[in-house]
Amino acid sequence: MTISAVTAGPLQAPAGPAGITGSVHSWDLSTGVDGPGTRFVVFTAGCPLRCVYCHNPDTWSGRNGRRMSAAAVLARASRYRRFIGAAGGGLTVSGGEPLLQPAFTRAVLTGAKELGLHTALDTSGYLGTRADDELLDATDLVLLDIKSFDPAIARRVTGRSAAPTLAFARRLAARHQLVWVRFVLVPGWTDDPGDVAAIARFTASLGNVERVDVLPFHALGAPKYAALGLDYPCADVTPPDASQIARVRAAFTAAGLATV
Repeated sequence: MTISAVTAGPLQAPAGPAGITGSVHSWDLSTGVDGPGTRFVVFTAGCPLRCVYCHNPDTWSGRNGRRMSAAAVLARASRYRRFIGAAGGGLTVSGGEPLLQPAFTRAVLTGAKELGLHTALDTSGYLGTRADDELLDATDLVLLDIKSFDPAIARRVTGRSAAPTLAFARRLAARHQLVWVRFVLVPGWTDDPGDVAAIARFTASLGNVERVDVLPFHALGAPKYAALGLDYPCADVTPPDASQIARVRAAFTAAGLATV
């Protein structure tokens, strides 16, 4: 499906809180990977993590985005409201890291709810303390990326601690907020059996996780590193094969979790 194939209707977007702007890297329409159904996905610019397998290093800096008002984003999303609604979809705020810009993210999610759209927040959870209850109340689904449970592995993979993400996961559980956990399988980096089992146990203990998405590593972002003059940490990594993916999925299903 191409964006030009979507017919815009005569719909009005909510005005949105006056003066709230954010740094937006891009937007897209996607199906099946950013929440249920067809999604209008807003990619914010700026991220505090430096994941070795990141396929969008061009989103790390807020300077790589353009300033947009929440109202402008919602006006664009409203053009596709009927289409994505009929396809069982909605709006997802992704990144980068959306919680680096909590006021903007809150305004977009709140406005999307006013449009009658299902809302999703795609986050590492590292800045979870910046998500106030109003922002989470406007979020139907949290796509939570858990990189690792082991502190040493998390720091090696992301450059940061795992503790804030795990604390945010517990807060979402206390709120009974619907969560899809996302786990990126990178051979040699995130495939330690003990760590995977620990993530599975932790995730199962929360009680609010509907499913776990096991996302196999791919190297499609490598050309971006070259274009930015950056070394690609996973240049020598081979994507996981079917047996490796099955092993990781089995660890989550053994803990009683649905996997995709």
